Order: sequence, then C-alpha cells, then structure tokens
Amino acid sequence: MPTVPFRAALYFTVAFASTLRGAAPQPRDPARLSTEFCVGCHGVNLTGGTAPNLLDNIWKSGGDDESILRSIRAGAPQAGMQAFGAELTEEEMRGILGYLRRQSRRFALGLIPTSIPAPISVGVKSEQLAFRLETFAAPLDTPWGIVFLPGDQMLVSDRIGEIRVIEKGVLQPAPIRDTPKPMVRQDGGYLDLIAHPDYARNGWLYLAYSEPGENPGTSMTRVVRGKIRDGVWVDQQDIFKAEQKNYYTDTSHYGCRFLFDRAGHLFFTLGDRGDAAAAQEISSPLGKIHRVFDDGRIPPDNPFVGRAGACESIWTIGNRHAQGLQYHPVTGRLWATEHGPRGGDELNRIEPGRNYGWPTASQGQPQRDEKIEGPTHEGMESPVAWWTPSVAPAAIEFYTGDRFPRWKNNLFIACLMGQQLKRLETDGDKVVHQEILFAGMGRVRDVVTGPDGLIYLAMNTPGRIARLVPDAPRPPDIPALPEPVPAPPPKP
Repeated sequence: MPTVPFRAALYFTVAFASTLRGAAPQPRDPARLSTEFCVGCHGVNLTGGTAPNLLDNIWKSGGDDESILRSIRAGAPQAGMQAFGAELTEEEMRGILGYLRRQSRRFALGLIPTSIPAPISVGVKSEQLAFRLETFAAPLDTPWGIVFLPGDQMLVSDRIGEIRVIEKGVLQPAPIRDTPKPMVRQDGGYLDLIAHPDYARNGWLYLAYSEPGENPGTSMTRVVRGKIRDGVWVDQQDIFKAEQKNYYTDTSHYGCRFLFDRAGHLFFTLGDRGDAAAAQEISSPLGKIHRVFDDGRIPPDNPFVGRAGACESIWTIGNRHAQGLQYHPVTGRLWATEHGPRGGDELNRIEPGRNYGWPTASQGQPQRDEKIEGPTHEGMESPVAWWTPSVAPAAIEFYTGDRFPRWKNNLFIACLMGQQLKRLETDGDKVVHQEILFAGMGRVRDVVTGPDGLIYLAMNTPGRIARLVPDAPRPPDIPALPEPVPAPPPKP
C-alpha cells in the first residue's frame, strides 16, 4: 500500500530534521524499560520476586512521587538495588513511575495476579515425550533445597528459616525445631541443604544460611552441619564461617549450592555479596566456588593452598553468583550455573584454580559500578553457554534415572526468570541442543532426581514441591498424590 512508504519517509524526515536541530532522543517505552530493568528482581508481573512487590503501594523509602524517583535515580545499595540515574533520562524515570502507578491501579482491581496458582496436575508435551507436572507437597513459603533420606522421607530448606519434613508425600505441619536463626531479607535466609554421602551411618546434614553479623544490619553466608534427633536440630558444627569483615549490609548474592564429590569433599558456592571486585581477590571468600573436607578442613591439594594471604578453601575464582553444581555422569567433569548482571547468565565447566571472569569479563551488562571490560578476557574462562535476557539459573541436575529414558544424561536447569525448566543436550563439554520444557508455572529453584526416578522441583511463587511424571498409566510403585496439608496456624 502506498501509505506505508509515505509514513516511513515522513518519519525518517522528521527524525533527521530533529537530529539536525540537536533535539533530545524520544524517551523509551516505560513498559519495555520496566521489563529490562525491573522484572529481574521484582518478578514478571512486578508483584514480587527476589525483591518486593512494586504494585501493592507498600514502600520502604516513601511512596510519594519524589521518593520513588529518588529510589530509581540513586538506587538502594544496602538492599542490592542499583542506581539507574546514569542509564535513564529524567523523562524516562517519570515514565516508569507513571507506568507503576497505572499497574498499581490494575493490581488493586485484581487484574494482575500476585502469583500463579499452584497446579495440581498439568499435562505438557515436550519435543521428545509427554509428561505431567504435579504438585507433590504444599504449601511452603520459598523452598530452596531438596534432600531425599531413607524411609521415603524428604527434607526441604525453606528460605524463611525452616527445615520442613515430607513423609510419604505428606508435608508435616511442624518444622524441625532449634535450627539456626537466619537473616531473612532479599536473597537471604535458608539456602541449600544436603545430606552426607554416608548419611545412613553418620546422620550429618549440611545447611547454608545468611547469618546476622556482629554489626547491626550486616550478614554473611555460613555453612554448618548438624543432625536431626526426635524432630530437633542437634550437634551443630561449623564448616565455614567468614571473618566479620566479610559481613556486609548488602543483602544480595549469598550463594549457596552444595555438592559432594566421590571422594567425600564438599563443594559450596558463595556469591560476591554485591562486591564485584572481591570475586577476583584470592584473599576474599566472595564470588568463589569452595572445596573442603566433610568436616570443614582444607584439602592440601586445593589450588590456592600455601599462597600468601589466600583463602585456602577456594577452588575457583571470578564466580558472580553460582547456584548450580553437578558432575556429568559420563565425563565425570564438574559443571556450574552462574547469575550474570543484566543478561549474561552462564553455564560453566569448572576446573580447579581457573578464573571465570567476573567482573572483568561477562556476556551481560554492568550493574552498580561494575567494570566489565568485555565478553572475554585472556586467561579467563568463557562459558559453555549463556543467556541474554536473563533466565536466573539456579540448581542443575544431570538426569540418570530410568523413568525418562530419552532424557538420560540430559542436563536440567532450574530457572527463576521466566519460571521455566530447561533441558540441555551435551556432547562432551559442548551444549548441542536446548529446550524449554515449561514456563510461567512458578519460579524453579531446585531440580533433583528422586529415588523413584522422577524429577522433583522446588518451586516458588507459590511455594511448593512439584514433580515430573511420564504421561502414561501410573505404575503401582508411584502412589496417588495425597491431599495438601493445610498451612499451620500463624506463630504467636
């Protein structure tokens, strides 16, 4: 139609004339800007993710226009929110404010959901097979780590500071008593939970959590082990406890994912805690993957043992916020996922002593005052795969069960952004194919193969444990799902 080229030519003429006059560029669409800058922390609907709901008119730093604009402009460093004053014009910031106000009115009218309802059973047809995503146990708050124990028992670390017990598919109403008290804020709270490889004999469980520091408002990741006796956490011992100088007021990037190797070494991840430069300093535990003996002692063959001033538990450096660790069942090599800044989330092959780049090299765009030089850097490892926009990769699992034979040795990645579960096919150290198995059903934080060969997921917003079941007649060894146990009454 002739009107199309005419309009295009008119637009070009006006834009070119504006450029000659030195006119400022048109402000970007506020809905698109909120997608780029806000949903990564505040959730797809802006109703809450790792950061609070932006639409409920509950503001920590003032809810009037100027207070909100000040937060957008200057950020909130102690809460892990970056400043956007250098990336947005004043008009664009006011556009975002107006967009938030409009979305708040829609939220108040019930037109924007707070969270996605927990499905009881949803059929999914993937590239290779059909399966059902079933709710296994609910309700939970923010389940983080899943542990299977003998006797058809499951433990779940819940970020609010609880270890919950699931017996034969039934969520028990009371959490384990006398567990350590975390700082629950933003990324902080209870993190991963893992059982010792010889748990049946020694009963050790390992827990990571954000511990309050000696100075008010500070916190840091702490790793402990303990045992459960008659529903009580007992015999606690320290595995890792940082010096107080590493306890920050920032409440982001605690890590922490666990993994035992075949020799019984414990690996654990620590995020950079918002201090990007620390990830390159071997004197700091931040932004690293660590390796210790099961009692916290330092293995003498760790790569930085004997280096002056080094934190000797370090296995690798330059890891911004790794939340997935797993060995490939065929190659025996270690893989890890890592959160990028804005985009540039990574899947890495992990080797001792290597430098994984953060913050010097990243496929993402900087936040805060980070100094990214480019996507690669000599002497630093490049990721096997990366994702932009961000998918916020959490736990990973190479599937070795027999209930999904076509997925044997495939890598599954729990993703917080997009609320998705990814399936990757690998060939040696390469990723040769990727598939999103589902999306939009809740933030996926942990993925574990159960003793029954099914794939279990810790899912947030809403909090629940779900599982993937082949879409076929239910075999006799998989019981029908029990009715969810009602939530316990509020604590006094």
